[in-house]
Amino acid sequence: MRVVVCKELGPPEALVVEERPTPEPGDGQVRIAVRAAGVNYVDGLIAAGRYQIRIEPPFVPGSELAGVVDAIGPGVEGLAVGDRVFATLGTGGFAEYAIARPVAVTPIPDSLDFARAASFHQSYCTAWFALVRRTVVRPGETVLVTGAGGGVGLAAVDVARALGARVIAVASTPEKRALAMQMGAEATIDPNVDDIKTRARELAGSGGVDVVYDAVGGELAEASLRALRFDGRFCVIGFTGGIPRIPLNLVLLNNRTVVGVDWGAWVGQNQAENQAMLREVMQNIVAGKLHPVEPVSYPMSRAVDAMRDLQNRKVAGKVALVPDFD
Repeated sequence: MRVVVCKELGPPEALVVEERPTPEPGDGQVRIAVRAAGVNYVDGLIAAGRYQIRIEPPFVPGSELAGVVDAIGPGVEGLAVGDRVFATLGTGGFAEYAIARPVAVTPIPDSLDFARAASFHQSYCTAWFALVRRTVVRPGETVLVTGAGGGVGLAAVDVARALGARVIAVASTPEKRALAMQMGAEATIDPNVDDIKTRARELAGSGGVDVVYDAVGGELAEASLRALRFDGRFCVIGFTGGIPRIPLNLVLLNNRTVVGVDWGAWVGQNQAENQAMLREVMQNIVAGKLHPVEPVSYPMSRAVDAMRDLQNRKVAGKVALVPDFD
C-alpha cells in the first residue's frame, strides 16, 4: 500500500509518498480500506512540530478516516467485513489502509458519504462539546462565531442553529461568508472591513451577543470579547490567528465568563462520556438536524497541496484526501 509520510518535521512540502506492506490486523484490531481521510489544521501543526503534542518522525499523519472494514483480527466483536465506518486515530489516516481498534471505530449511516464521514468528527464534536457541555446555548440566544468559513466554524454555526440560537458569522472572504449563510447564519461580518464589536452589537441588539465561539484568536479575540453583553460567555477554541493578549478588565467589569474548550484533552480522560456525546451528534446528523458540509477533496497524492491550502486559508469548509494511487 502507499502512504503519505512525514519524514522530518517542517512545512507540508516535507511530506513524501512511500510504498509499505499492507498491515495485517492483530488481536483486537480491524483493518480499514480507506475511502477518505479528513485533513485538519492541527495535522499541519503536528507535521511542523508546532503542536503541544510532539510526534517524532517518521509517521503517517491523519487522525480521521472513513472506509470499509476489509479484515478483522481475533477477538473482535460487533464489526464485520464490509461495514462502512469512520475511525479516529492518533496517526495513520493518510494511507490506503489503516489499522484500528474497535473502540475507535463507529459505523456510519448510508446517508453519510465517506468524505463527510471522514471530516465531520473533530469539528462537530468540538462544537457540541463547547456549546452543549462547556456552556449551554439556549434557544433565542445569539452566538458570534469567528473563523466561520472554516470547518470548525461551520460546525459551530450548524450546532448553534440546531440548538435554536441566532448566529452571526465572522469570515474573511465572500465565499466563506456565503458558506456560513448557507449553513444557517443570520448575518455575517467581514473582519477586514467591519468593526466586529460595533457591528455584532448592532446585529445582536440587547447589549451584545450572548456567546462568542472564537476559533481564530489573534486580533479578532479582543474585538469579539467586547461584542459580548454583560454576563456573556467567551469560548476559547483555537488560535489560527495567533495567541491573543486580552485585558482582563474586559472580563471583570462585565461579569463575563471565559471558557476553555479543548475537546481532545477532555476525550483522553472521558472516553465513555465522549462516546455518548458522539452518539448524540450522530443521531442529530441522521435526523437531519445537523448538516456536515461536503469537503473539498484532494487526491491523496496531493496531500502537500491540501495541507498547504488549508494552512493558507485558501479553502472554505473542510478538506479530505481521497486515495488515488492506482
